[in-house]
Amino acid sequence: MTVRYFAGARAAAGVQDESVELPGEPTVADALSAVRDRHGDALARVLTASSFLLDGVAVRDRSAPVPPGALLDVLPPFAGG
Repeated sequence: MTVRYFAGARAAAGVQDESVELPGEPTVADALSAVRDRHGDALARVLTASSFLLDGVAVRDRSAPVPPGALLDVLPPFAGG
């Protein structure tokens, strides 16, 4: 899967996007745990307030399965307009 970071999530991760390989039948929670472990506390704080899109569809259920080749967008809260 590819994880793509926006705004504060990008700053916390230090990358715009990255490939994440997970065994078995991973969930959104598994993916978030993997990137949290990879990038540490700064990203962990952003993830707690973020919204997520899985292949362009908002996902609130972190137990949702992640299909092979999926795109997971991490969208922190945005200010302004």
